[in-house]
Amino acid sequence: MKQLSHYDIKNKRKQFPITIVCDAIRTPENIGMCFRISESFGVSKIYLHENSPTIENSIVRRTARNTIKQIEYCTYTNFENTIQQLKDEGNTIIGIEITDKSIDIQNFNFKNHKKIVLLLGSERNGIKNINILDYSIAIPMFGKNSSMNVIHSLSIALYEVTNQLN
Repeated sequence: MKQLSHYDIKNKRKQFPITIVCDAIRTPENIGMCFRISESFGVSKIYLHENSPTIENSIVRRTARNTIKQIEYCTYTNFENTIQQLKDEGNTIIGIEITDKSIDIQNFNFKNHKKIVLLLGSERNGIKNINILDYSIAIPMFGKNSSMNVIHSLSIALYEVTNQLN
């Protein structure tokens, strides 16, 4: 067995009809990791709230590495207007959130949706308006804690979505 370097690996480059909307995420590391994990899974675009740390933030840049240059992104001001615009463009809005209507992620059929928006809530309060969602998905957990870091949740969700779509 030989450990491979980045230069040894030739990934199958693929882009999926997945958009990430960050609902007021405040931690620079989480914004940077959102870029990094989204690029790894072939996400089409990221939407950042105007009050989130920007790509000019040194922590965001260091955490994201060069993925800021590899994935399309934009900043939005009005959450509800942005989500409505994405719905009007044919996207299904799926919140990664624990609600009384959440579907376990492995039981959700992502292949039934042509364009997917994964909506991430803020670190402290989650998604501020869950009534705007078409669906909410939850990641089954088996420990005492009922939540995890927003980017860990995104990573698990992107793995499941791309696994189904691929």
